[in-house]
Amino acid sequence: MKINGSEIRPGYVIEHAGGLWAAVKTAHVKPGKGGAFNQVELKNLIDGTKLNERFRASESVERIHLDLNDYQFLYAEGENLVFMDNESYEQLELQKDFVGDRAAFLQDGMKVTVQSHEGRPIGISLPDQVVLAVAEADPVVRGQTAASSYKPAITENGLRVMVPPFVEAGERIVVDTNEITYVRRAD
Repeated sequence: MKINGSEIRPGYVIEHAGGLWAAVKTAHVKPGKGGAFNQVELKNLIDGTKLNERFRASESVERIHLDLNDYQFLYAEGENLVFMDNESYEQLELQKDFVGDRAAFLQDGMKVTVQSHEGRPIGISLPDQVVLAVAEADPVVRGQTAASSYKPAITENGLRVMVPPFVEAGERIVVDTNEITYVRRAD
């Protein structure tokens, strides 16, 4: 679907310069001299590179709609992660590099959303928060109130997270998968 360059909004996926790009930030600019334009920060969905581009209202770009499919994480096999489509039960193998650092959050049976374009996976969305057990937590240092009261802890999957002083090894905590930060104790 063709849209004008001035209609690009954050979250839109467009085809530009031979690749698929997601609009991260947009700003409409009206300079004192010349025509108005839309300053767009783009992120390449394939390799993650960023680009700042100006689009005038007279330019048109192709807006791409991605297919979103729900999958369930089954297991890791070497450098591959195996997912199952919840509707067709077909299995999908993705490289660990495709998921990136967030692969450490994957747990058996976890539901994820795979974004694809023309049958090719280009992105994956994990739940915003996961529950993890704390494997190690440093002891509390008494009287350390002038500095931050958070202490380092290591979760069951090897992630290092800063937690409040009352969290101890063996407890289950909720961790934000986007920021990799402590949210709260798990119920």
